[in-house]
Amino acid sequence: MCARRFLTMIFILTLLFVAGAVAIHQWGGRVLIREAVPKGHFEAAEAGGGPDYSKHAAWLTRPALSGPGDPAEWTPAGVAPGGMRAAAVFYIHPTTYLDTDRWNAPLDAGGDTAFRTNLFLQSQASAFNGVGRIWAPRYRQAAYGAFLLKSDDAEKALDFAYRDIAAAFDEFVKQVPKGAPIILAGHSQGALHLERLLKEKVAGKPIASQIAAAYVVGWPISTRSDLPALGLPACRAADQAGCILSWMTFGDPPNPDFILRDWEKTKGFTGGDRRQQDVLCVNPIGGIANGAAVPAENPGTLVPSADMRSATLQAGAVGAHCDKGLLILDGIPPAIGGFVLPGNNYHAYDYALFWGAIRRDAERRLASWRH
Repeated sequence: MCARRFLTMIFILTLLFVAGAVAIHQWGGRVLIREAVPKGHFEAAEAGGGPDYSKHAAWLTRPALSGPGDPAEWTPAGVAPGGMRAAAVFYIHPTTYLDTDRWNAPLDAGGDTAFRTNLFLQSQASAFNGVGRIWAPRYRQAAYGAFLLKSDDAEKALDFAYRDIAAAFDEFVKQVPKGAPIILAGHSQGALHLERLLKEKVAGKPIASQIAAAYVVGWPISTRSDLPALGLPACRAADQAGCILSWMTFGDPPNPDFILRDWEKTKGFTGGDRRQQDVLCVNPIGGIANGAAVPAENPGTLVPSADMRSATLQAGAVGAHCDKGLLILDGIPPAIGGFVLPGNNYHAYDYALFWGAIRRDAERRLASWRH
């Protein structure tokens, strides 16, 4: 995998989001909904039979499948591979199915969907390959358009996708040695499913004691009405184990309305209201809730070479601080693609901007858990 492909993916996804935002601004969302929301109504049968996660074919990567060419095993130039890799890492990729022919992607979706999925494994899941072997399930993800409106079809599509994630996690737990450390990670739609997984499969269960850290990135968590139901606290210290990190990255000045407006209309897992001022922000550079870090403290941002054929880590490229639930960038981000979403939203770069910091953070959490 190379940075050129990674940037191509970022460009495509960002262009779609930007186009959608412009449509919302000019035409009240009618054009966006018409063009991006799946046609017809949700039908569970159209996605095919359920995956059998006891079979290798149901996984994008898992220990028995990983090896040369596995995007989850990729590292930037100059980054050494992991050592003992004692943890088991369960990673849920974000939305990569952009077609509108159905509400949920088929399990064997290939072509551009598979291409984008592999690129997320490279640019996100790879941050954890220094501490553990990565398990990333194939799942019948909800289509991109399922996030554009509140409807029974959209809810059913998301529930359908989550059932695959839940089944994959059950098999993952069976395979992981009893008492071994676990790291959970997801982004965007993957983070949405990870929140629910924490609530239903971790909170109050014995498995909670095995969680070294959970990275719920690119999706809001209310500290008042969501976090108490997730079974793990927010990370308040860099050396704390068994806690949750979550952030949404914005430039200054930020405008999160496009992301949070509808979220604030929903109820949290505990039944309480969701409000922006309660959104959890854990700075990935320092690993501290509501923390701040100068650029010099950031060990590495993924940056492409001039010909975009390789990727390196640029230390000290950008800092960040938490403010009103958002992670605000300090300094000018390097040339990692040049595209941001409306409102100075760096959603597509939630991992890339802090790849080195996430890798370091996972090492710290694991070390703390083991001691």
